[in-house]
Amino acid sequence: MQNALYHFNLGEPGVRVGDGRSGVLHGMATDINSMIEELADLYDDMDNRVAAQTKRLAQKTASLKILYDVANSINQADNLDDLLVRFLRILKSMVNARAATIRLRTPQGQMRLVACLGMDDQVQRERDLLPIRLCRCGDTLTPADILCQHDPEHCSLAQDRPMFGNDEIEAIEVPLPYHEDLMGYYRLYVPRFGLREREDEMELLKAIGRHLGMAVAKQRSDSEARRLTIIEERTSLAHELHDSLAQTLASLRFQVRMLRDTLQGGGDARQAIDEVGRISNGLDEAHDELRELLNSFRAPMDERGLKPALEKLIGRFRQETGLLVLLQLEGQQPLLSSNEEMQLLRIIQESLANIRKHAQAHTVRVLLRCSRAGDYALLVEDDGLGFDNAQRIGRPGEHIGLSILEERAHRLNGELRIDSEPGEGTRVELSFTPKRKLQ
Repeated sequence: MQNALYHFNLGEPGVRVGDGRSGVLHGMATDINSMIEELADLYDDMDNRVAAQTKRLAQKTASLKILYDVANSINQADNLDDLLVRFLRILKSMVNARAATIRLRTPQGQMRLVACLGMDDQVQRERDLLPIRLCRCGDTLTPADILCQHDPEHCSLAQDRPMFGNDEIEAIEVPLPYHEDLMGYYRLYVPRFGLREREDEMELLKAIGRHLGMAVAKQRSDSEARRLTIIEERTSLAHELHDSLAQTLASLRFQVRMLRDTLQGGGDARQAIDEVGRISNGLDEAHDELRELLNSFRAPMDERGLKPALEKLIGRFRQETGLLVLLQLEGQQPLLSSNEEMQLLRIIQESLANIRKHAQAHTVRVLLRCSRAGDYALLVEDDGLGFDNAQRIGRPGEHIGLSILEERAHRLNGELRIDSEPGEGTRVELSFTPKRKLQ
């Protein structure tokens, strides 16, 4: 008995106490042997549990790695189709599928085949499959569509490739959802009763589908944002041309008509010369406006923010005009959207352009103040000739710059005030509250 217990303690669960003969200690030996057998069963069960737990941990580690790969790929993928095809291979290998397809829903609501992965493990895209073959039931048939709902043997002969029935293969669909929308789905052809019962793998497939659904939604959102940006830029360009050059050209057209009427009506030469002078001045103004537009479209904003852009604009204005220009930035650091910064810069730019064309000034001051409450005030003033506010409406094309300023102030939901008197210079004041604060 002592020898048997010694070997059991050494890890030999097969030992037994006694030689089976009856004796005084036979009952005790029997009980000890029962305990040894129970302990051996417990050891075996523990080994099995440890092995199963180790396997589950390995599967969860692999699952986390796949999910991390999905999340990481979402932010780095340049081409959505390439990303989806990459995970087509991963999913097929992960569940040992015979074949797999990936389809995306188009903006029109139709399902577009992105790619398929057949039993030969060759990826084929939609463009490689044209013309797409049809099954006898009328469904489209890609190399990955290996499930036949009717007669697989006949279909195999007709298509000259292996086809399987519902008793052999089942199709598992992995949806790509985003909120309430279905962006597309993977279809995996797996052996019958081989995957649906494995809840952990089904949950992993659903998690991958949710991540890829987010990737599809993000790509479409980015694409739509780029499209809207292009539209916005084109609209901005149209506004710029309409607000400046187009109106100047319209004024020139009107002045040419007046010159023609003067010549046809037999007017004196002096009046005709005056009309020609106005046309010449209008052409110079159109030329200057075109140059201003080209300069502004080349670099309307400094990528470092509003302050460097203002300093650059003021510096160029000083260099071109030789005027004394004072730039003052007071209060808080400006926090504006890119569109608000652009509109504010354009107002300052147009104000300076008007000073250069008309004011004959010596000194210019540009003041931008941002209060703690987030309200903005802009002042652009000069000591030039000024003008009579009461006579701002004159010939067509005159004072167009002032109307441009008013239009831009309206885009900022701001209030613009222009004060001027002959010989007293001009003050352009703008006050506005950013849309971010209003919200």
